[in-house]
Amino acid sequence: MIQTIPLHPDFGAEIRGLDLIDVVSSDAAYRAVREAFERFSLIVWRDQQVTDDLQAAVSRAFGPLEITKVGSLGEGTVYGRITNIGPDGEPVPPDHRQALVGKANALWHTDSSFKQTPAFASMLSARILPSAGGATEFVSTRAAWARIGPPEQAELQDRVVEHSYLYSRERIDPNLVTPDERAALPPVRRRLTWVNPANGFRALYIASHAGAIEGMARTEAKALLQRLADQATQPQYIYSHGWQPGDVAMWDNRATMHRGRPIPTGERRSLVRTTISATEREGVDEVRVN
Repeated sequence: MIQTIPLHPDFGAEIRGLDLIDVVSSDAAYRAVREAFERFSLIVWRDQQVTDDLQAAVSRAFGPLEITKVGSLGEGTVYGRITNIGPDGEPVPPDHRQALVGKANALWHTDSSFKQTPAFASMLSARILPSAGGATEFVSTRAAWARIGPPEQAELQDRVVEHSYLYSRERIDPNLVTPDERAALPPVRRRLTWVNPANGFRALYIASHAGAIEGMARTEAKALLQRLADQATQPQYIYSHGWQPGDVAMWDNRATMHRGRPIPTGERRSLVRTTISATEREGVDEVRVN
């Protein structure tokens, strides 16, 4: 029997009564978890015996898995390795590429909005944790959209936004994006909002990969995107997930933003992410930027 324990007034729930393994062994369990996911946008399991294979199997129950992009740890597999641990088992120095990618992940973002096929959901599991810090913070962009008044909603909902991997990474280091990544990840266009086909709720679809709006001057567009992000990420709207061993979180990239928080210097952290690709086209402008 599934229990959902709310994590924040806007969104999020801890799942009790059903473990990860139940999702792939019972259709009823999958349906119950899927209903909770669509309702809460973020679901969390505690005390799981998670492995790469189990995480991939559970993720695959929700849809096709994204292949990790060129230039990333785990490239060419379904696993994104989010870690500051180098080949020698020690934390990498602050100027190392892995550390810089970690700094970029500390920007508010939604996974894979810059790809030709965006992400429907992501699942993240904690494998090695520091003694303190390292929380992942989430906000509901569904709730953020609901807080915008109807006149501005009508003006904004069909705006077309340009998303690019460069927009976020160049805020950290102009050389962080490799030539191969530039070639593989041209800018894409998305609507500024995304409607969930399961329940009809609309959400903002923005964050650090979004950097321009069609029909607006670049400075005006950046100011609007920043204002919307700032409104969505006020402290009272944030759920901060402090990781514990055995934790697994799954979130809706169509209806949330998230960011990673720093860890103490010299400590290690390792997490594994699987990403489920979007299959429905509702709310996505598929026209490519030339």
